[in-house]
Amino acid sequence: MKILVVGSGGREHTLVWKLAQSPRKPLLYCAPGNAGIASLATCAPIKADDIAGLKGFVQSEMIDLTVVGPEAPLALGIVDEFRKAKLKVFGPTKSAARIEASKVFSKEIMANAKILTAKAQSFDRMASALAYIDLHDIPLVVKADGLAQGKGVVVASTREEAKQAVRDSMEHAMYGQAGKRVLIEQFLDGEELTIMAFTDGRTVVPMLPAQDHKRISDGDAGPNTGGMGAYCPAPLGTRELRQQVTEKVLYPAVETLSRMGCPFQGVLYAGLMVVKGTPYVLEFNARMGDPETQVVLPLLKTDLLEIIEAVIEHRLDQIAVDWHNDTAVCVVMTSKGYPGDYQTGNTIQGLPTATDERAMVFHAGTSRIGNDVVTAGGRVLGITGRGQDLSSAQREAYRVVKTIVFDGAHYRTDIGHRAFSQKA
Repeated sequence: MKILVVGSGGREHTLVWKLAQSPRKPLLYCAPGNAGIASLATCAPIKADDIAGLKGFVQSEMIDLTVVGPEAPLALGIVDEFRKAKLKVFGPTKSAARIEASKVFSKEIMANAKILTAKAQSFDRMASALAYIDLHDIPLVVKADGLAQGKGVVVASTREEAKQAVRDSMEHAMYGQAGKRVLIEQFLDGEELTIMAFTDGRTVVPMLPAQDHKRISDGDAGPNTGGMGAYCPAPLGTRELRQQVTEKVLYPAVETLSRMGCPFQGVLYAGLMVVKGTPYVLEFNARMGDPETQVVLPLLKTDLLEIIEAVIEHRLDQIAVDWHNDTAVCVVMTSKGYPGDYQTGNTIQGLPTATDERAMVFHAGTSRIGNDVVTAGGRVLGITGRGQDLSSAQREAYRVVKTIVFDGAHYRTDIGHRAFSQKA
């Protein structure tokens, strides 16, 4: 069986790595891939948003299944195009993927499904947005409406900061077209949690709860990023809370999308803020999270390929999805300057030469020049440690992090700190 994974980041490396473990021994391809993925799959130099190029490759290579990693091709309608050509593909359609591609549409879904979320107002005129800020209490959250690679969110602690975030988005086009419309949202004071779920449009199977670390620096300081690390399972996601999220968030969202004529098949990601034990939805994504994938999939016991096929064939209710009773911690190493301007092309030294079940190195922004692996993105590597508990998993991750060197390397030293403070 031939499988193509679309994308080039740490999430896609993890997907390829997990699919390679299938007892069915699929032949793996990735487009465009990265230096780490190339050790497991044949990489094709086709951009993730080149729908026509990807379709032509799948047809010429007679690929049996395409698994879409990032949000951009989903928002562009890759699933619709592949289905028209009778090609098997894993992911939601363009209309269903709007739950991530438009924060305004996402709020409409939540309102229709009676899902708890922060109060918000959308604006496509800057003057109206600035006037709204003057009339509301701070802090406020300013969000670009469209896809901004996890960077289009500003938590503003002053009115001037909120106004500057609006100007950056709408006037200075910091997020391109994604920021031409903004959402200004009530600030929720709680703790973040991610619960992703497999769904075939009818059945919903939640994954283990994970917690991402969005801020660039220790102690949750500095600007938001695409994610600096994660751990799973997060103690905050108790069995009771997971049940509540499944019944009050995931199923209502899936049922509402179906009722609106855009049924969702794939992975639905719920980004939550837990306020005094009650989960509010901050955002929905139409695919697996990054870096959450790097801590969730290593704990998946069931064959991922079997789950994907069950989702595509509307028979998710017929399989059991089981998990390992371990903990995983992922530490992201970034280029100096990220999430702002950063350099690429720096040689990476100290990468493990052998596979290690206790600590896996997932490549995010890397490429190969001759015999050297070099940096090729803001987020460069995700090192995932696995252990019987949080302490041992964290220890394994940082053990490997400390052996890897490249010019300007940055990482947080406190991934998992919230779980430790909860226990304390």
